[in-house]
Amino acid sequence: MSYLKNKVAVITGGSSGIGLAIAQRYVAEGAFVYITGRRQAELDKAVALIGSNANAVQGDVSKLEDLDRLYAQVKKEKGRVDVLVANSGIVDPKTIDDSDEAHYDKTFDINTKGLYFTVQKALPLMGRGGSIVLVASVASTKAIPGYGTYSATKAAIRSFSRTWTLELKERGIRVNTLSPGPIDTPIMDSQATTKEGADQIRASFAAVIPLGRMGRSEEVAAAALFLGSEESSFIAGIDLAVDGGMAQV
Repeated sequence: MSYLKNKVAVITGGSSGIGLAIAQRYVAEGAFVYITGRRQAELDKAVALIGSNANAVQGDVSKLEDLDRLYAQVKKEKGRVDVLVANSGIVDPKTIDDSDEAHYDKTFDINTKGLYFTVQKALPLMGRGGSIVLVASVASTKAIPGYGTYSATKAAIRSFSRTWTLELKERGIRVNTLSPGPIDTPIMDSQATTKEGADQIRASFAAVIPLGRMGRSEEVAAAALFLGSEESSFIAGIDLAVDGGMAQV
């Protein structure tokens, strides 16, 4: 069964990791997918991996003109958005002692402001039956030293999904939050200066996950498929954790 047959989906941050896995799964289930990201070379590689029924639009979600350009292209080519996965985000661990204004602004501009306007500007193209999936994190509810700004941006996303569920109910658009736990993606490598350091981070996360390992992008994509499809037609406003139990017990 093709759960997204003939659907048009937009996935921000779709050039690698979780976003790419979601794009691949959506296309496999019948959707045409638009992916976005800041690096054109990575987008080109992602489209090649996806193989068909995908297009890439380079842009930075924190820049509203880039979002306008994205949706102008979607409108011109497809005329609508059926599923939106707001996935773009950055992780830049810093304690409150090490943080500065530039770190704070960059984290909130991409993770929170970018997501907010990604959704706002998609709404004119969305109709009844549309689904919005906001990618947050279990860090929104679990304290992790060094992740203060990141966790705060993800907590804001959870709040958005509650409010938008009520604001968009008359339009028949569902909004849900998808909160991954530690997922083994390239973003893990960016949090350390050496491979050994990145491996230590992976090991420390695995040690606190009841299932004893980090998650895979494909496992998050399966949850994103559920929330984006009619399989979740009576689900709205939830926070679906894909975290191996890390923040649940």
